[in-house]
Amino acid sequence: MAFPQTRMRRLRASAGLRGLVRETDVRAGQFVLPLFVTEAEGGAGGREAIATMPGVERLSLAAVVAEAQEVAALGIAAVMLFGLPAEKDEHGSGAWDPEGVVQLAIQAIKRAVPELLVITDVCLCEYTDHGHCGVLREDATVDNDATLELLARTAVSHARAGADLVAPSDMMDGRVRAIREELDGEGFSDTPILAYSAKFASAFYGPFREAADSAPAFGDRRGYQLDPANGREAVREALLDVQEGADMVMVKPALAYGDLIREVKRATRLPVAAYNVSGEYAMVKAAAAAGYLDERATVLEILTSLRRAGADTIITYHAKDAARWLR
Repeated sequence: MAFPQTRMRRLRASAGLRGLVRETDVRAGQFVLPLFVTEAEGGAGGREAIATMPGVERLSLAAVVAEAQEVAALGIAAVMLFGLPAEKDEHGSGAWDPEGVVQLAIQAIKRAVPELLVITDVCLCEYTDHGHCGVLREDATVDNDATLELLARTAVSHARAGADLVAPSDMMDGRVRAIREELDGEGFSDTPILAYSAKFASAFYGPFREAADSAPAFGDRRGYQLDPANGREAVREALLDVQEGADMVMVKPALAYGDLIREVKRATRLPVAAYNVSGEYAMVKAAAAAGYLDERATVLEILTSLRRAGADTIITYHAKDAARWLR
């Protein structure tokens, strides 16, 4: 029936009615908080502020444990670790060092907060002196196949340290299969893989590259990350990762890619994570600081939109604030 019999506003008249028919829920247990852990002691309390990401810090090993305890107390599901090693080399060997910064952080967090899930970013860019995500050929292009063994070695080192999930972000072809085979061969067949399946060569990553000290020394990553114009290719990437053994898939960035969160969810029927990336976070923070936006309302609307698009999990730097607001 049409108006006046049908009046859509009837179920919007009060907070109780709106809550009764709300289609999309947002909970702290759906959030993952990225953490940057460094071998350096940093500033006061082992924390070093990141200028482009207000409220986000580089953390010493001691500080990352305290942060993890706070995260768990807020009901947030997991943290995702990114490492800043003291030294880098052409192959990124610090990535799979059993005494590396991420490996030590995993162990320390799991000792202190065993119930908190620890996810690890599996990539070489933070560990290579050239800043690219894999081994370089003589012509300075990334050698896909030579990189696979190193990624698999890194994933195993994370699993051995106690990681609950490993998340390859490099965008090398075949890396999910290589990691799955190596994990299984080393006795970690129960360790899930969260694949950065649709990771785009995005302008929204700028603040992260400062935070993780991972900007390429030359060139860019468009030779291996997705073209932002290509939606069908993103779905194909996700389906290939499913075939290779991914347990979860990811779309990154999030805000401009809600259509692909939905398409990847429909195509894969796997749990889908959306990465609400550093540039998206920084935009909201800058606008809120200038008085242009209500930060709380804006963040919760963004997170709700990602859930509505089909994201089961949201990786976001807003996680702690959002968890408090949702209480």
